[in-house]
Amino acid sequence: MSEPLRVTSRDNPLLVKLRKLTQDPAAYRKLGLVWLEGDHLCRALLARGQRPAQAVVSESGWLQPALRELAAAAPKAVVLPNALFAGVSALESPARIGFTWVPPAQNEVAAGQAAVVLDRVQDAGNLGSILRSASALGFAQVIALKGSAALWSPKVVRAGMGAHFNLRLVEGVEIEALQALGLPLVATSSHAALPVHEATLPWPCAWVMGHEGQGVREELLQRCELTVRIAQPGGEESLNVAAAAAICLHETARRRGAGQ
Repeated sequence: MSEPLRVTSRDNPLLVKLRKLTQDPAAYRKLGLVWLEGDHLCRALLARGQRPAQAVVSESGWLQPALRELAAAAPKAVVLPNALFAGVSALESPARIGFTWVPPAQNEVAAGQAAVVLDRVQDAGNLGSILRSASALGFAQVIALKGSAALWSPKVVRAGMGAHFNLRLVEGVEIEALQALGLPLVATSSHAALPVHEATLPWPCAWVMGHEGQGVREELLQRCELTVRIAQPGGEESLNVAAAAAICLHETARRRGAGQ
């Protein structure tokens, strides 16, 4: 890597672009870039064999050999005064390095690939947690139906902690597009009679996770081959959607591991 470019003006086009990426959850769709802030996300990207477009490092970060070495993975690097880096940071305690990266264009549902379908899920923390569960438990594809929050928004990327780079992420999908999966859809409902731990779960399949307050919409439930409930002996009415997803995906993974 050549010597870094040093930027000192907050009106620099790069900084204008970074502020858009950190302040507008859907800016990545217009700019074709995502902002990955912090050495954990940067290293997670590299661990998946991906290469950033650019490294952006604060002056204090550039003084650290480990961060300079991390920045060297990018074809070019920019060093910012600490105050300017803080001005584009999306964190309360700004990190000292970030990457810009061009995410893959994945507009089509991949047939036959086990998936999690998100029906209007809104909370960034829930989305990130679901992505982490999907990645950990063998579901390689996450499909966000129209009305779901942006999967590559800064908050969701941070909550995903690197899971994004291990998944096929398809956004803005209509319900009809799920036919291309060619897999049975499985959903949870507090009104279902069959508990998930007693159900015969198909594999591969697509688990459907619904809106935090409204659950899976009726139109989509009608398309599901199987609807199950999660046993809750403690008496709560419903579980957080991220917790429900983790239970269901783990149950599927457990069955596969046990040969059931």
